[in-house]
Amino acid sequence: MKRKLTNIYRTLYSHFGPQNWWPGDTPFEVCVGAILTQNTAWQNVEKAIVNLKKQKILKPHKINKLPTKKLASYIIPAGYFNVKAKRLKNFISFLCEEYDGEVSNMFSNGSGNLRNHLLSVNGIGPETADSILLYAGNVPIFVVDAYTKRIFHRLNLTPEDITYHEMQEIFMENLPLDAMLFNEYHALIVMLGKNYCKKKPLCKECPIKNCDFRTL
Repeated sequence: MKRKLTNIYRTLYSHFGPQNWWPGDTPFEVCVGAILTQNTAWQNVEKAIVNLKKQKILKPHKINKLPTKKLASYIIPAGYFNVKAKRLKNFISFLCEEYDGEVSNMFSNGSGNLRNHLLSVNGIGPETADSILLYAGNVPIFVVDAYTKRIFHRLNLTPEDITYHEMQEIFMENLPLDAMLFNEYHALIVMLGKNYCKKKPLCKECPIKNCDFRTL
């Protein structure tokens, strides 16, 4: 499995080049993006973040004081804006109450039990929590998404019903615990999923040639 994962990474890196994720000017902006990107494309998140910047409220304490409906009106481009406004407010309330509104304070004592603390926030699931840890805190934890499960099942490396934790363990047990590597690998998986390994895949153009799915 180590060799297979490494070969896939090299193939994708050679094809797509470095992705340099995650977009965000500050760690807090990365956290906001991780919540807003749930079930939507990143370009929609960017529009919502631009709105927050225009209003000069992309600060934890400012959003914490903002009425939820007002916040929702600014993040409409991200979709599910009422739900996401509540989730964002939940996270920022947690950040302000536990860490004085500072993302740096959140990571100051190491990642330790932080993942469990993040998962205790209503609206923060494993993928969002791990995105915050990896991209805002540089914590070496692998982010799993729908693309990951689809691609590696089609490659006949994982079962279709694999759980998030099981999928994550495969990467973390077979690759060096390196945040930059996990960052880049996840971004490359997203690129493959968006451009080739779609629901209706473009197998003939796919850079991964030794795939069982392309023969079906």
